[in-house]
Amino acid sequence: MQKITPFLWFDGRAQEAIQFYTSIFKNSSTDNAGTFSLDGQEFIAFDGGPMFKFTEAVSLFVKCETQEEIDEYWEKLSAGGEKSRCGWLKDKFGLSWQVVPPVLGTLLRDKDPKKSKNVMNAMLKMNKIVIADLLEAYYKE
Repeated sequence: MQKITPFLWFDGRAQEAIQFYTSIFKNSSTDNAGTFSLDGQEFIAFDGGPMFKFTEAVSLFVKCETQEEIDEYWEKLSAGGEKSRCGWLKDKFGLSWQVVPPVLGTLLRDKDPKKSKNVMNAMLKMNKIVIADLLEAYYKE
């Protein structure tokens, strides 16, 4: 049983959001009470009205092992929303997502400060993360 469940506040669009998210992620499910699961992670969606909005202070982090995964989630999640920098986007409901490969963290933590700086500089120029470009920056002399 999952101990901590993200609770998402929507302004009259909770069911639309649930359908949108579960159509994107494999191994998703939904029930009648606003509870849904994305790839095994449970969420609760609530129609609470216009009092509160999503901000970038909270985002959902999607680990993508391949460029194909990045490309797919980047396009699907940003549809009707807003693409941003460094793998960040907002979906059409205003919820922020980070679509990022784990290799980025590995490269940024490299003991060679020149290599990690090259990767950081490459990432800062990107909107959608491109793994090949990160690796090129890492191996650059």
